[in-house]
Amino acid sequence: MPNSVRPIPEGYHSVTPYLTVNGAAGAIDFYQRAFGAKEIMRMNGPDGKIGHAELRIGDSVIMVADEMPGSGGATRSPQSLGGTTAGIFLYVEGVDKVFNQAVSAGAKVDMPLENMFWGDRYGRLTDPFGHSWSLATHVENVAPEEMEKRMKAQMAKAREHAHAN
Repeated sequence: MPNSVRPIPEGYHSVTPYLTVNGAAGAIDFYQRAFGAKEIMRMNGPDGKIGHAELRIGDSVIMVADEMPGSGGATRSPQSLGGTTAGIFLYVEGVDKVFNQAVSAGAKVDMPLENMFWGDRYGRLTDPFGHSWSLATHVENVAPEEMEKRMKAQMAKAREHAHAN
């Protein structure tokens, strides 16, 4: 009888972010309000913390758990580290709406939305749990030569601005 188990489970992609936070229940609530996340499953630990949860945002899954100090190989939350070492890039259909929704839910704006040289309307936020989120809607297909030209123009403009201050 052939093995019918899929190496990558149905509904998952090859890469799945796993976020460690302080207060996973609050983070799940935030991700639902900010990004329209749908909870797939949750495993509560005996201490009331969340040992593992899975959420769907758009067509992707993210995994979330409370920080568990003292467990072998435990990962640390951004609050414990004093910053995050990674970020999540989230493409959405209407970035202005989702960005503002996330800010209303408690995210901090790190970079306001703007149309970028590579063809995305893009902005960056930090969620209340310390994770960095880049939000974008692709608004223009830009040929590689044009993208390079635009990048050089933006870098020159940034250098001028830096020298003027």
